[in-house]
Amino acid sequence: MAVLKYELIADSLRQRIADGEFGSDDLLPSQRDLCAQWDVSRATVIKAYDLLVNDGLVVARQGQGFRPSPIPVARPAGGREEGTARTAGGRAYRIVGTPTREVPSARVAAALGLSDGAQALRRDRLIELADGSPLSLVAAWFPPEIADRCPRLSDRKQIIEGTTRYIARMTGRRPSQGADVTAVRLGTADEAEALSRQQPFAVAEVLHTAQDAEGRALVVELGVTPEGLWENVQTYPMGGGR
Repeated sequence: MAVLKYELIADSLRQRIADGEFGSDDLLPSQRDLCAQWDVSRATVIKAYDLLVNDGLVVARQGQGFRPSPIPVARPAGGREEGTARTAGGRAYRIVGTPTREVPSARVAAALGLSDGAQALRRDRLIELADGSPLSLVAAWFPPEIADRCPRLSDRKQIIEGTTRYIARMTGRRPSQGADVTAVRLGTADEAEALSRQQPFAVAEVLHTAQDAEGRALVVELGVTPEGLWENVQTYPMGGGR
């Protein structure tokens, strides 16, 4: 699938921000400068910046232009339908522990397409509420061929552009299909500590798998959210009484 011009511009700005060229107090290139650099219309540049704003990567300052977002955001596991913005469900987060390679559970290994005993890269993040208290604990698992080509996944630093955007930029592989499986269970002792809960307590567990156009897994996320903080709201048309 061909990458559109505004997506190329957005990817270029993502890389420049990720490489540290711009800090949170720096203005990003003006629309006029990007029009001249890429030989495109202002409408194309606006679409590129809209994409970055929806990703939570940049913020617009009235009358000033655009700056990198001072607070990177991430979402709980699941809910990655096409057209959804990271800012819609995105919240402040932090990386928990140090990303490591280990053997995942049989369930995660099957979703990743790994053979028995094969290792994957595990990267945990804690999504926070506005007051800084825990909302959701997410363990993201990456197959070894992705981890090998994306060294920042092994770093404790936040990936401000988002992991799937980073993977796409480094490998050319973009998410094409996602699947979410939700279940309810009791939380473990480790989850109770991370989520500041006392046992016993219930959690909603979401197993999210993102695959590329060839059906290969890019990431499998296992997210847990305590009772009282998770809900699934769906709006849909009905048959008019038929």
